Amino acid sequence: MKLLYFDTVAGISGDMTLGALVSAGVRLDDLARELRKLTLTGYELTARHIQRSGISATKIDVIVSEPPKYHRHLRNIYELIDNSSLNDRVRDRAKRTFYEVALAEAKVHNSTVEKIHFHEVGAVDSLVDIVGTAICLELLGVEQIYSSPVKLGHGGFVKTEHGNLPIPTPATLEILKGYPTILTDIPHELTTPTGAAIIKALSAGTLSMERIRLDAVGYGTGTRDLGEIPNVLRVLLGQIEPGYAHDEIISVETNIDDMNPEIHPYVIEKLLAAGAHDAYIIPILMKKGRPGVLLSALVERGKLDAILDILFRETTTLGVRIQPIERRKLQRTQKRVTTSFGPVTVKSILRDGREQLVPEFEECKRVAVERNLPLAEVYRILERELKA
Repeated sequence: MKLLYFDTVAGISGDMTLGALVSAGVRLDDLARELRKLTLTGYELTARHIQRSGISATKIDVIVSEPPKYHRHLRNIYELIDNSSLNDRVRDRAKRTFYEVALAEAKVHNSTVEKIHFHEVGAVDSLVDIVGTAICLELLGVEQIYSSPVKLGHGGFVKTEHGNLPIPTPATLEILKGYPTILTDIPHELTTPTGAAIIKALSAGTLSMERIRLDAVGYGTGTRDLGEIPNVLRVLLGQIEPGYAHDEIISVETNIDDMNPEIHPYVIEKLLAAGAHDAYIIPILMKKGRPGVLLSALVERGKLDAILDILFRETTTLGVRIQPIERRKLQRTQKRVTTSFGPVTVKSILRDGREQLVPEFEECKRVAVERNLPLAEVYRILERELKA
C-alpha cells in the first residue's frame, strides 16, 4: 500500500503542501493540466526553489490575475468540483477538505455550514491549493495518508478579513480538535486553516516513521524565513512494510442505565449504518448497584460527528468518552473467486506474504437462500474449496 507521511517540521499550509508534493515527484505541467479540468480561470501556477537552512524546498505560487467578484458558499465550491472532469477520488478528497474548513468557520462564527461563506479559503489560490493537493495525491498513487503531530505557532497575531486574530487562529484550532498537535513558542502562523483541513480530512492519524519503506522525499516551503527552524513541510512517500497494517480509530463510549433496552438494537444498527467499524453493548453494574450497559462504537475520525449525533439523539446519554486508539490489523481485501456455487465474493487476508481466503457471511447467506441449503453447509463447502 502506497502511503504519504506529512512531517510538519514547521507546520502546514496549502502552498507548502503543493510545493512538497511537487518536490516529491509530481510534474508541475501534469498538475496544471489536471487543474484545468476544474474550469477555474484567472490564475497562473509557478514553482521555484528556495533554500531553507541548506535544504532546497519548492515554493508554489498561485498568481491571481482575476480575483473572484463574490464570496463562495460551500455549495458553490462543491458545484465547481462536481462539474469538473476530475476523477471521483480527487473530487471526494477535495470536498472533504473544504467541508472541514466550512464546519470550523461555521462554529467560530456561530453560523451553519450552508450559510458560511469563504473569504481566503474560497479564493482562487486556496481552491488551487486544496484541489491541487487532491490531484497530486492521485498522481502519486497515494492510498493512505498519515502525519506527525501538527506544529502550531503561538503568541503572535495574523491579519485576516475579520481583523487581527491570535495565533493559532480560531478556525485552525477548531479543525484540529481531537488531532495530535504541538504548540510551539514561534509567534507566526505555522499551520493555516487550509493546511489543518488537509490533515484532518485526509490523514488516518499519526504513524511511526520507521514503518515506512521510503521511495521519495519532498520539501515544500512558505514565504516567511523563520530563522530558528527551517520553514518547510516534509513529505515522505513510500510503502508500509510487510506485516500488520496500522491506523488510528476513535473509541466512543457511554454508560446508560435509564433507557428502554428494546431500543438498543436500533441504536447499534444506526451506528453501523453511519460508518462505525463496530458497535456493541456490554452489561455493567453501575453506582448504587444499578444495572446498566456500556455502549461503545469504533469509528474513523472523519465520521465522529455523525456517531455523536446518533448517540445524543437516539439515547439518553448526556455525555460520552472519546479516545484515540492505535490499531494493528492484517491486510485484507475482497476478492471474486469461482466456486461450485458460481462466482462468490470472499475475504482475502494477507499474512506473512501468504494469502488466506475466507467466506463472507452475506455471500454465504445469499447462496444458502438461492440453493435452499443450510447456511452451515454452505460455509463448510466454501471453506473446503477455498483451501484447495
